[in-house]
Amino acid sequence: LAQTNNLFTQFVCLSVCLSGEGFEHSPVRRSFKSKVLAHYPENTDRNPFNKDAVNMLCMPRGLSFRTQADRLDPQFHSFTISFDDGTRSYGFVHTFYEEVTSPQIITAMQTLCQMHHVEHHSSSLASSPSSSSSSASSPSTSSSFDPTRDTLYVSKALCLVTPLPFLQASRQFLVQLHQAVTSQTAPPLPLESYIHNILYEVPLPPPGRSLRFHGVQGPILCQRPGPGELPLGEYPLGDAFSLLGVDSMVKLLTCALLETQVLLYSSDYQRLMTVAEGINTLLFPFQWQHIYLPIISAPLHHLLDAPVPFLMGIQRRDGAQRSSLNLPHEANLCFVDIDNHCVEAPEDLPQFPDQTELIQELSEVLLQFGLPPQGGVIAKPTTASSSSPRLSSLVLEDLMEDRRNGNLGGEELAVLERLQALARRCGGGKMSDGGKTLGHVFEEEEEELKAAKLNIQLREVFAGRFAAMFGRYDDFVIHSALDLDSWLTNREGMFNFDKGSFLSVQPASHLHFLSRFLETSMFSSFVDGKVISRWADREPLQQLFDSRLERERLYDTGSEDSCSCLYRKCTTLFESGQTIERRLLKADHTAIHPHLLDMRIGQGRHHPGYFPKLQADVLAQAQNTNKWSSRVTASRSMQASRGVCLICYLFIQQKYTFARKNLRQSKLLDLTPQAITQTHREFVDGLLSECRLKTKRMLKERMGKESVELGQGEASITGLQENTLIHGLCDLLERTWGHGLQVKQGKSALWSHLLHYQAAQGKTEAPAESPGQNQRTVDDGALPLRGSLIQDMRFIQTMSEGLSDVGQARAWIHLALEKKILSQHLKELLTNQELLRDKCIKRDFACLSLGIPYRVVIIPMKKLSIAMATVDPWVCVSGELGDSGVRQIPKNTQEIFFQCKNLGRLSTLQLGQENSGLLAKCLIDCVMVYNEITGHTYKFPCGRWLGKGVGDGSLERVLIGQLVSPGAEEDAGRLTGTPPPELASPSQSVRTVLGSLGSRRMPFVEVQEDMREAVNNLVKHFHKPEQERGNLTVLLCGEGGLVLCLEKFLLHGLKSNRLFQRNVFVWDFVEKAVASMETADQMGDLHGSTLTKGPPCDLLCHYVSTINASPRNIGKEGKFQLFVCLGIRDRLLSLWLPLLADCPLTARTYEDGALLRDRAAVHSLSRMLHTLNDFAITLETALVKGVDL
Repeated sequence: LAQTNNLFTQFVCLSVCLSGEGFEHSPVRRSFKSKVLAHYPENTDRNPFNKDAVNMLCMPRGLSFRTQADRLDPQFHSFTISFDDGTRSYGFVHTFYEEVTSPQIITAMQTLCQMHHVEHHSSSLASSPSSSSSSASSPSTSSSFDPTRDTLYVSKALCLVTPLPFLQASRQFLVQLHQAVTSQTAPPLPLESYIHNILYEVPLPPPGRSLRFHGVQGPILCQRPGPGELPLGEYPLGDAFSLLGVDSMVKLLTCALLETQVLLYSSDYQRLMTVAEGINTLLFPFQWQHIYLPIISAPLHHLLDAPVPFLMGIQRRDGAQRSSLNLPHEANLCFVDIDNHCVEAPEDLPQFPDQTELIQELSEVLLQFGLPPQGGVIAKPTTASSSSPRLSSLVLEDLMEDRRNGNLGGEELAVLERLQALARRCGGGKMSDGGKTLGHVFEEEEEELKAAKLNIQLREVFAGRFAAMFGRYDDFVIHSALDLDSWLTNREGMFNFDKGSFLSVQPASHLHFLSRFLETSMFSSFVDGKVISRWADREPLQQLFDSRLERERLYDTGSEDSCSCLYRKCTTLFESGQTIERRLLKADHTAIHPHLLDMRIGQGRHHPGYFPKLQADVLAQAQNTNKWSSRVTASRSMQASRGVCLICYLFIQQKYTFARKNLRQSKLLDLTPQAITQTHREFVDGLLSECRLKTKRMLKERMGKESVELGQGEASITGLQENTLIHGLCDLLERTWGHGLQVKQGKSALWSHLLHYQAAQGKTEAPAESPGQNQRTVDDGALPLRGSLIQDMRFIQTMSEGLSDVGQARAWIHLALEKKILSQHLKELLTNQELLRDKCIKRDFACLSLGIPYRVVIIPMKKLSIAMATVDPWVCVSGELGDSGVRQIPKNTQEIFFQCKNLGRLSTLQLGQENSGLLAKCLIDCVMVYNEITGHTYKFPCGRWLGKGVGDGSLERVLIGQLVSPGAEEDAGRLTGTPPPELASPSQSVRTVLGSLGSRRMPFVEVQEDMREAVNNLVKHFHKPEQERGNLTVLLCGEGGLVLCLEKFLLHGLKSNRLFQRNVFVWDFVEKAVASMETADQMGDLHGSTLTKGPPCDLLCHYVSTINASPRNIGKEGKFQLFVCLGIRDRLLSLWLPLLADCPLTARTYEDGALLRDRAAVHSLSRMLHTLNDFAITLETALVKGVDL
């Protein structure tokens, strides 16, 4: 939304205001305060002229003086300024040096130089008397000023303010204006005529058209993209890529997309703007939502302390090093040293999706224009080849237009074209007014065309990548509000985008980047715009992006899966380049020429080398003395009819602008102490609000996660999304601790504070306790301490080999979150007020993978705990990330401490003994495993004997773990030897069944219902997204799992518990049944039963014999568990059950009402088990170890 219909809105002239800074330098090297001498018009219709802001941005380092011994080359730079209504304008500044003629200023400069010389001589004399005499006698001519021999020059700036970034047109006009001032020949018209013309008589080009207007020395062309094209962006991306290289530019864009703090650093202001605006244009269709100040002057350096994302640029002082900046925030900072061609990104930055292919495509585009992809140089596009179209001179275009109007013959035009080609080949020809040959003019015009084509092609590549990544984003937008007011009222509590579903259909290699990008403000704003489009017109950038997606869907067959689709290069590069070439080769419209104005006599005289004082009353307002001005007025009245819609759109846009978004730039540029204090207060309030929202969301998500872990709900968040939230919290804490920091060690503000706190506590701590005092026994009944803040720090420090300060801080936060004591630690840090005054200062432990301490405690039945002294047990703990290996527990102990790699979430535990001794047997209640770092406690129920001659004779058991709820840790009694009554082990429930056989029967319906529930849990497990699935081993072998439910099914209706020896085990029946099948088969006795010989029967016998031949002493229950797991894995279990039911032994073993003798029940169970054949089941190594099937 442009604030005016004119191409240019302001013309500003700035110069000297003597008030020096930097007194350590010579006066001719100091910076002085500048002031605005004049600006036209005084105010625009909607936005008042901000004199202080424009003054600061036109001369960020202030005004400077030079002598004839210094370089006096003109300089050009640009800036951007935002207004309170959200619109943005661009300023283009031409700075040059003008000779000082004021005797007062010359005298004042001479006096300042003499005073500086005396002060410098006095300080040198006091520090080194021997060397001061020589230095005093020969002052440096470069830093002194003598009016008798030196000419004094002062910097002056001319500035144009435009509503759109017309970089090339503004630069050309300002250069021509300055050349007219320095030329010995006066321009055809007074300068007021040219300035009045561009301010009031040159309109904005219509969308999709080009416009030619006239500068002081020649025509100037500008163009504007059409409705279906990318927005205007004239900042040369070729220069940005040449400075930094393709790799660094992609890395910088990734940082901007993830809203890290981006700081640009260069000695050239225009380089700062080129890189900043280049990144800003590549963000399409998204928009930067935070502080955007590509150029900040020294008085604004306090903004670097802002604890919010920003994109800012500061100038490198002569000889300054990066270390001299003393940046408060570096943990999440992207530092871009443009002059040295390097980008320092945050250490955990994810790769941009398909980054390798994207870099290859960008490199190909750059090579087509003769630019090196590696960067490090300033290069311009090479001259056109013989096959490329030539850009004719604008003067020649005038003649071509005359020919079309019948004013010029074709023969004359042909002669002019031959002269043009000759001038280009020879590099000579007629000199233009600016001192350039005609060939040079043609060459510059062609280079501008090539730069414009390169710009649009690079932007199209990135626009194509975003279209590929978010081509179906609208399918995941949640429209839950009935009207706009209700949506605005409940905005913070609403979820407008289904992030989990969106991520579930993305390629795995994209998830790390996308999960973080979906949490950014720019994406939230983008989705908000989509939601609001139900009640108002869509935001222009979003409307353009959606229209492009709709156009692409017309040609998309939809056959490719979004998770596996290949990289597709942009197909619109040639078309987009041709479109902009057509506009630049031929102007669609021509603005009215500059003309004489009604000026007072004596005004507008030409003084070579001096910019004149302009006649203010002529430039203050438009003069409606020509037909073009009347047309402009008419066009403005036509737009008034659209004013109601525009106001409505702006009203809606402002209503959903939240506090976290842009602070008004006018406030940021206000240097009064009250404004600075208020600005930082708003920073802090926004940061605290963001912390509250993020922690509230983490709490909700974590509550849902833990309910799943404890078997109380369904998964609602993936581990990837949870990691993203934790990463955001780490960033928030870093920004909080970095705000107002004065003393810092390393890049992490939080870790620096922790180190200071550790040092302060070390001075007041009592002497360390002896090692014996830290020895904890099993029988003391005390729970291990979760660890103090200092203990956690020491652990991180001992395990932090290869970790940076930022990595250690984040590991400390992860650790505190796992132990659920982060709030306690932060409160402890904030209680040390003295330190604060001095300072005014994937869900896993991959960063701690060097070693995690685990504690394993074996808890026997209390009455038989003395039996533990007769066995030599060993354990092997397994988790989602690996296993610990066999760990031997010393004799006469019940626990072991060991360190190993991070095992992740624990799932199984192998418990065994060596069977040495006469009484090598014990009754184990459970095994507890305690993660000393996270505080997580896992219980592995057992409830069975371990030893030969008791129970099922097992010397090794595979136990299934369950995470103990935080509130039940103290009740678990895991160190006292007393089993918790509320946590019955699976074996205890089975033993209850066995003890009741012959006296009462298990409920028929209950057994069938348990079986259906176990199968349904397995089916639901595989239908969930992979990131949300739980532990499959628990569903197979844990409490309520398939193994135990099938065991209940087969135990139902057994005639007597004395049929086989003293105890009844299902495996006994399976063995006997298989033996009877094999015997009957050998004797040919299968004809008397419904059992048929075939592959299922052969496989059943083979599997049972292989399990029995296994070298592992896992007992009868372990063998049955292995039998079920292998059968379900190999899709055979549903075939084996009918074979067991039809075995002749079954009729003799089971009662008439047993489930196994009920054909309907067996058929129903077989069908349920058959549904699991659709899924690929992978068993843990601990379950199938030693069995080759």
